[in-house]
Amino acid sequence: MFRLKAPQQFPTSASAALVLALSLLVVSFGCTPPPSGRPSHSNTTLNSPATTTTPAASTPTTEEAADPTAETKPAEEMKPAETPETKPAEEAKPTEKAKPAEPAKPAEEVKPAEETKPAEPAMKPEATKPAEAKPEEAKPASTDTADANVPAEKPEMTKPAEKETPAEQPVAEVASAKKTTTAASAAAGQADPQDWLYWRGPEFNGISRATGLPDSWNPEGGEGSNVLWKRDDLGTRSTPVVMNGKLYVLCSAEQGTPREGERVVCVDAKTGETIWENRFNVYLSDVPVERVGWSAVTCDPETNTVFALGVCGHYQCIDADTGKTVWMHKMHEEFGLLTTYGGRTNFPIVYEDLVIISGIVIGWGDMAKPAHRFLGMDKRTGEVVWFTETTPLPFDTTYSAPSIKIVNGIPQYVVGAGDGKIWSMQPRTGEHNWSFSFAARGLYGTPIIEGDTVFMAQGEENVKPKLVDGKIVIDVDNTMGAVVSVDATKSGDISISGQNWKVVELNGNRSAPLYVNGKLYVIDDRAKLFVLDPKTGEELFRKTPLGTKMFASPLYADGKIYTITENGRYYVLGVKEDGEVEILTKGRLKDGAAIGSPICAQGLLYFPTTAALYCVGNEANKTGFSGLPPQPAEDPVSEDPKPAHVQVIPAEDLIYPGDKIDYRVKLFNSRGQFLKDVDSAQFSVEGPATIDEKGELVANKDAGHAPAYVSAKVDDLTGKARVRIVPPLPWAFDFENININEKTGKGEPPITWVGARYRHVVRDVDGNKVMVKITTIPKGTRSQSWMGHSDLHDYTIEADVMAHEKEGQLPDIGLIAQGYEFILMGNESKAKAMTWITQQRIAQGVDFKLEPEVWYHMKLKVSNQEDGTAKAQGKVWKKDQAEPEDWTVEIVDEVPNTTGSPGLFGNAKTGEIYLDNIKVTPNS
Repeated sequence: MFRLKAPQQFPTSASAALVLALSLLVVSFGCTPPPSGRPSHSNTTLNSPATTTTPAASTPTTEEAADPTAETKPAEEMKPAETPETKPAEEAKPTEKAKPAEPAKPAEEVKPAEETKPAEPAMKPEATKPAEAKPEEAKPASTDTADANVPAEKPEMTKPAEKETPAEQPVAEVASAKKTTTAASAAAGQADPQDWLYWRGPEFNGISRATGLPDSWNPEGGEGSNVLWKRDDLGTRSTPVVMNGKLYVLCSAEQGTPREGERVVCVDAKTGETIWENRFNVYLSDVPVERVGWSAVTCDPETNTVFALGVCGHYQCIDADTGKTVWMHKMHEEFGLLTTYGGRTNFPIVYEDLVIISGIVIGWGDMAKPAHRFLGMDKRTGEVVWFTETTPLPFDTTYSAPSIKIVNGIPQYVVGAGDGKIWSMQPRTGEHNWSFSFAARGLYGTPIIEGDTVFMAQGEENVKPKLVDGKIVIDVDNTMGAVVSVDATKSGDISISGQNWKVVELNGNRSAPLYVNGKLYVIDDRAKLFVLDPKTGEELFRKTPLGTKMFASPLYADGKIYTITENGRYYVLGVKEDGEVEILTKGRLKDGAAIGSPICAQGLLYFPTTAALYCVGNEANKTGFSGLPPQPAEDPVSEDPKPAHVQVIPAEDLIYPGDKIDYRVKLFNSRGQFLKDVDSAQFSVEGPATIDEKGELVANKDAGHAPAYVSAKVDDLTGKARVRIVPPLPWAFDFENININEKTGKGEPPITWVGARYRHVVRDVDGNKVMVKITTIPKGTRSQSWMGHSDLHDYTIEADVMAHEKEGQLPDIGLIAQGYEFILMGNESKAKAMTWITQQRIAQGVDFKLEPEVWYHMKLKVSNQEDGTAKAQGKVWKKDQAEPEDWTVEIVDEVPNTTGSPGLFGNAKTGEIYLDNIKVTPNS
């Protein structure tokens, strides 16, 4: 039996209860295989022309980074220190980076984004240019359904759009100069309210306002089953979305073959016929094949695009009509986004002109320590607009999906983080509103927002916040799981003051709650449904058993709750007038597991399982729509016209020496509301670059592997941005220029390397400075790091390496090139070449005994072939011997990674790894 915790209230329980009661009174409800040709160098996708596949009509077929004890500073104080550092290196004349297309201004009507035409791979590094594009083939026939909205994503290695200097404007009476495309916003004129653009629907709460929906469905199909179509080839663990008559879903591609990967598939929402698919690889990731397609795509109707984050960090914006990639980022290579064996992958979400994504990031410079970090990107270009973090060194990766609503007059982006806290942020700036300590480990569930209250469930160890000498201290409880009600009108650390009530030992780790007609519905991990009083947390009726295990989140529509358990039990539950539920229909699927959630769009229901995707509808009855309820209005800017935050755009970038960046500056008030564009900021830069009074930065032509830190001062406020300057190939690193701290005997690896610092140190070994991957980093002993541009291709990386033996155990040592790895497996006595370590779809290994305390030389060469394949060749020999003529291992990839950053792989759990004389050179 779960227990109800007494509310923690300030200054008295009576006053807090009164405030909560009053606030609740005002709540209103209202595969075709890819072609053999080589893909674009800017992507690892192989996108086939639009191909139609007719489904069988109605005929059915039968964790890294940890330090939970670290002290958390209040949200306002969590500002990383800027530490400029440079390191010269050999360089060649850079190729000038292409600029992205000028971002389109919001319009009153939906204007689809044009398609980007990819460039062919080249022998020298080039940057992707996001541009207005046209499809290469005939546009697929459109359906007769209404428009809908789709979120967009960030570009790969793009430079910012040219800076605009608009005339000075008076402070507006609106929250922002940009029109929102968030469906839950009252200003959303772009979206069809019956579409399902985000996995939790237009109100971010799992509720559809459709009427006339069926009371039953039978997955066996046939007459009276209400199954309109079924796709056995679109089994997925993801939740689909629907926009403009098209359904979009993320799932695996060519599973169980050497061509296995991931794909976004677009089908006709009414017929299930394939319109297009966008296929891409899983690479440099520990994710197992069973967990491919973890995230859910998001749609944006204003740009007519779809945003998808793959399990390996492959993040792209896709044209919703053609399936062509508009822009793309390799989040692991560019930012250090962690992809784990668990496969936990976060969901993108669109707000106004931004698409926001998050994950555990182990980056560079002051972001080298792991943290759950969030990036707000321009949805048209992928440019980084803001980059923020939560508590450093979280215990877990996580997959909590965000919700965005206006609370107390301002928009709040609310999400569960890897540090066990619920965080609220300003979606336009990334600035923190508040945080609430909820669990001792990362939060997986999704919060919902009703009025001024956030409800969320979790299934980890509970925590007990308490005040000690005026500071909040977090103790770990001896109970597991809880549901909480949080007052979202407060600010700062509200772990004590923000709690309305908490029910402990109700373990709801996965399924998101529902708030329907003044009742809170929670399905715990054992598939038991609880109905709670949202004012007190009191259990109102006896729990309803639905099965044994729950992962999916329920859907409420037409007075019914549709849900399906992880082991395939499906239910249609009627909701009585008093809020109690009754089972109307139930059954069990023969195959597959239900990880994704049911949705409703345009009067049709969709049920995803790992074995099939079902479309369910009632052809006999015409469905209706009651309309979205009114949403809270945002406070006018005139109530807070004072500038409080300077935003410098782009907040993060990677360029070559001699490249330019045109910085732009925006002002926001304390609520995160846009005030104006600034054309008179005082710019300055630390590092090998210059910047003029207009904000044009030029990297020094002789700069090598160095950071630059940009500041923009507006009156007494200052905003900052970071940029890495990395020269073209060749590169050489011998670490001799690294300073060694006399007290610690350690130095730092190159600051521009992503994921290298914190896990590696530089030491003096026998008179030479070498980089060492250490064994003492909690959960960080197995990792990857990257050295620079992710658009490089056709190059060779080599290094001197040595393994230290510990208690008879040896480490694994690897090199990374263009998305491929060559690894010496110490304990397995193997040398392997591969691209996806857990699946090993094209892996080749040979016997090789790694001797401890012996220096070897490793070399990995990757080449794009004329036949559209990629060849990866690795060899290793003892350093004091001659280089062998033959390669140790060699693999050919028919579905190639055509670009990628050079990097390092290491598993130092059992012994340290020593590296020296690292070189990266173009293939001759």
